[in-house]
Amino acid sequence: MKVLIVGGGGREHAIAWKVAQSEKVEKIYCAPGNAGIAEYAECVNIGAMEFEKLAAFAKEKEIDLTVVGMDDPLVGGIVDVFQAEGLRVFGPNKAAAILEGSKAFSKDLMKKYNIPTAAYENFDNAEEALAYLETAKFPIVLKADGLALGKGVLICNTLEEAKEGVRTIMLDKQFGESGNTMVVEEFMTGREVSVLTFVDGKTIKTMTSAQDHKRAKDGDQGLNTGGMGTFSPSPFYTKEVEDFCEKYIYQATVDAMRAEGRTFKGIIFFGLMLTEDGPKVLEYNARFGDPETQVVLPRMKTDIVDVFEACIDGTLDQVDLEFEDNAAVCVVLASAGYPEKYEKGFPIAGLEEFKKHDGYYCFHAGTKFDGENIVTNGGRVLGVTAKGADLKEARANAYAATEWIQFENKYKRNDIGKAIDEA
Repeated sequence: MKVLIVGGGGREHAIAWKVAQSEKVEKIYCAPGNAGIAEYAECVNIGAMEFEKLAAFAKEKEIDLTVVGMDDPLVGGIVDVFQAEGLRVFGPNKAAAILEGSKAFSKDLMKKYNIPTAAYENFDNAEEALAYLETAKFPIVLKADGLALGKGVLICNTLEEAKEGVRTIMLDKQFGESGNTMVVEEFMTGREVSVLTFVDGKTIKTMTSAQDHKRAKDGDQGLNTGGMGTFSPSPFYTKEVEDFCEKYIYQATVDAMRAEGRTFKGIIFFGLMLTEDGPKVLEYNARFGDPETQVVLPRMKTDIVDVFEACIDGTLDQVDLEFEDNAAVCVVLASAGYPEKYEKGFPIAGLEEFKKHDGYYCFHAGTKFDGENIVTNGGRVLGVTAKGADLKEARANAYAATEWIQFENKYKRNDIGKAIDEA
């Protein structure tokens, strides 16, 4: 079969690598792709938001399955466009992707169906939000409703910070139209865990757990980023936590979406906070997390194409989803200055080392070909992933592998998975 992958980051590289392992697949295309993805797929110069062009390409090339990696096209309705053309596509339609597309919607859904989450209020009027904050308990969290780089989330420790946050989100529109509505949420404390799941509209199957590191600098300092590294599994995601989440969060979310007439097929990413009062939902995403995908898929034993097809066909209950009994750690190599200002276009050396070692992977996030060379082309450049018998071994392996790669302005956090040592 022929597969088209929509996107061009580390997540899509990991998906392309996994899809390439399927015996069913003879040809992979990726739009727009990157220099790393080009090893497995023919990269096509069509943007992820060019739905009509992508659908026309899929028809022209007789694509059997399209896999959408990114949030923007899913929330924008790419699945609806493909389905209207009779094309087979993996991912939620626009009505279901609102689970990620609107934080206000997802919070209201959780309240209505008693899914554990932080207490909150939604505002579409800045004056009302400011009045509410006068009586609020701090710290408090402000969230732009829609999709936003850096998630559009501000943690405010004082009333003054919160007032400034309202200005940033609702008045100055720093996150664009995403700030038309704002969620004000209680500040939760505890361990964060990410759980990716496959969903076919009624059945949900969980992948192995992971934990992301969002801040740019060591010790969770600096600005929020798209993710500076991950580890899998999380030692804090115990059997007791899993049992609670399966009963009160995972299936409850799938059932709630179906009850709302928004049947969800694809990936639900559950961002969880393990609080003193039990696990609560921090956020939903409607697609694979990045860089979580880069530690989860290398541990997955099941043919991913079989799972994609089962989600589309509503037969996920017949799939045996299996993962290796080991661990993986991903360290992101970024351009110094990310997520603000950084330079691009530097040649990358050392990529060939990964072909010499089993259990080591280098997923490209921001790279491109510049003539003969692969050069940096983004803030997050590469995700260096390694497996190990346990998390400590995987972490040591991943950090050793980061030394194989050289490029000017290379930057990384040095404490990815440090929480492992405290578990």
